[in-house]
Amino acid sequence: MDTEAVRSFVRAAEFGQLRHAADELGVTQQAVSKRIATLERALGVRLFTRTARGVELTLDGQAFLPHARNIITGVDRAITAIRPGSRALRIDVLGLRSAQAVVLHDYWRSRPETDLDVVTLRVNDPRVAVTAVRAGDIDASFRSVTDPATLPRDVRMIHAFDSPLELLVGPRHPLASARTLTPSQLRRHRIWVPGIAPRSEWAEFYDQLATAFDLRIDAAGPNFGDEVLLDILADSADVATLVGSRDRYIWPTSHDLRRIPIVNPTLAYPLSLILPRANPHPGLRTIINHLGSLAPLPERAWLPSWATTPRRSDKDIEHTDADGRLQQHTADTAGRTRPWPR
Repeated sequence: MDTEAVRSFVRAAEFGQLRHAADELGVTQQAVSKRIATLERALGVRLFTRTARGVELTLDGQAFLPHARNIITGVDRAITAIRPGSRALRIDVLGLRSAQAVVLHDYWRSRPETDLDVVTLRVNDPRVAVTAVRAGDIDASFRSVTDPATLPRDVRMIHAFDSPLELLVGPRHPLASARTLTPSQLRRHRIWVPGIAPRSEWAEFYDQLATAFDLRIDAAGPNFGDEVLLDILADSADVATLVGSRDRYIWPTSHDLRRIPIVNPTLAYPLSLILPRANPHPGLRTIINHLGSLAPLPERAWLPSWATTPRRSDKDIEHTDADGRLQQHTADTAGRTRPWPR
């Protein structure tokens, strides 16, 4: 069915005149008449009768009108859902309990009028997310390509924020009573991180972390989800895991799990935002400004070699110009890597 013919029918029914419907649609009166005639032939009924004042709905036309309105509403919503600048800002996060989702939720709570669509691509290779950004399937992705030189020229990666790590343990673990921990105190303890996927950014992160601090990070076994992991931690006297300080986890009070900050240095997972280089969604401007307002890491912090930390100044915060293009007055993601010596 020709949806423009249906739209012409709806407008003609609302105005009662083909001429007014044509003016509304930006076409000629003859075009509206032909569209309606085509629709009537397709349906096998008469939708209008002509009068001295214009057109009036037949009984069939009256029966068809509410359904026709639903069709047009659905088409308009479908178009809005995929048109950059008019559809919701669509951002990919690693998981709905991840730090990225939590930060976006905080942003949305402060600006509930924002039309925001948070999605999870459920892919491990960040290059797949890059492809989705290039195709326009998403407007931005909280992923990191650990070798920025491999990024296509039409996308860019900027620093988002850094997520300090905490040790998550059950009440029977030897470190459970600590208020804070240093990386050296984690040595010889089993840190279980199931589901470390090859070629993922977090696989490289944990490789560098284990090497830098001589940690025993175990990725063995299948990943049955957060609930199973939390159950195992609650019952174990020797298993711990690492979580981000902003990551959201919920467990029964009987588990009595403890989240212990790691300090001197703070261990941090760097988070980046991948977005189009040209004509990004205009809604990204305030998101990027919000990310730039988050608290920076302590001075004594460890980041992997491929991470950078931005200088905290207004000049380093991206903004959009009148045409919706991201602009920046200084070099991309200025900063320095801060590997921590062993």
